[in-house]
Amino acid sequence: MTDRWTHRPPGSNWGDFGPDDQIGRLNLMDRAKVKQGLAEAVEGITFCLSLPLDYPGGSGLNPRRKPPVVRPTLREGAVNFNATLPGASDVLCDDLAIIHLQYSTQWDALCHVGGQFDSTGSGTADKVFYNGYRAGEHIIAPDEMSDAGVGSDMKPHSTSQATALGIENAAAHGIQGRGVMVDLRAHFGDDRTLVDYDMLMQVMEADGVQIEQGDMLVLHTGFAQVILDMHKTPDEDRLHNACAVLDGRDARLLQWITDSGIAAIAADNYAVEAHPATPGEGCCSTLPLHEHCLFKNGIMLGELWHLTPLADWLRANGRSRFLITAPPLRLPSAVGSPVTPVATV
Repeated sequence: MTDRWTHRPPGSNWGDFGPDDQIGRLNLMDRAKVKQGLAEAVEGITFCLSLPLDYPGGSGLNPRRKPPVVRPTLREGAVNFNATLPGASDVLCDDLAIIHLQYSTQWDALCHVGGQFDSTGSGTADKVFYNGYRAGEHIIAPDEMSDAGVGSDMKPHSTSQATALGIENAAAHGIQGRGVMVDLRAHFGDDRTLVDYDMLMQVMEADGVQIEQGDMLVLHTGFAQVILDMHKTPDEDRLHNACAVLDGRDARLLQWITDSGIAAIAADNYAVEAHPATPGEGCCSTLPLHEHCLFKNGIMLGELWHLTPLADWLRANGRSRFLITAPPLRLPSAVGSPVTPVATV
């Protein structure tokens, strides 16, 4: 309990890492866990786990997110690309990027998804986020629609900000430790499969996968490989019906995520879970796994990671564990970030 809240959501861990905690279960990715991850780097082979950041191409997966735009900067009124300086031999290039931070391979910050919950016992549900941080006070949106999106009249400063729970907190902590691969694609193929608790446990038992507190759970479904094979011309119907997704409505699965002590979850699909989720009772979240992880328990989610080459190597070599290094951008006040994760085996 803090000045921000007197009641925490059922099944949440608010306050367990301190009244002002902003990194959630990344607290479990400690020095000992980093050493365990380093112990898995036996062969010295590295895998880049990021898609090219202009994939998937188009906006079929999410119409609000657009591919990145790269442009040169200006130098004294001229294009600062292949530019020369008077009396010098240098040829200079400098550029900028307009990036939707969660377009491609990404981390969700803990302020990406909150919930409507009566955290003060007032009888009224408020917009709140992990550990009771509040919309309007800590997670601040602009008042004008003109201050959202990309347009020709954009202000030269940020118009939204997360003064708490921003992605920079995870970056400052550092995300490095032991990743554990669960290869769903090897068992379910490339057709859409809704994976519940029993199915996940069956896969882990069949492959001898063990998860310990502080590990990062990494789920290979093959979805990012399907995206790559479409060469930035995605077939929307195919993508919306491709590969395994977790069943975010499965209460036993959510409880296992709590009990396992995993520090974070990353997957190569869009949203980790089925989106939209299967119907629930009454008024409920459309993203129940996001609600359980980000809002209730401070478990960061990674999406659209490129995992197939790593998963294939691990399976061929009878392994499931590896060193994962995946810091987000240290971009203050952002609710998500591109990431170029590196796995070392």
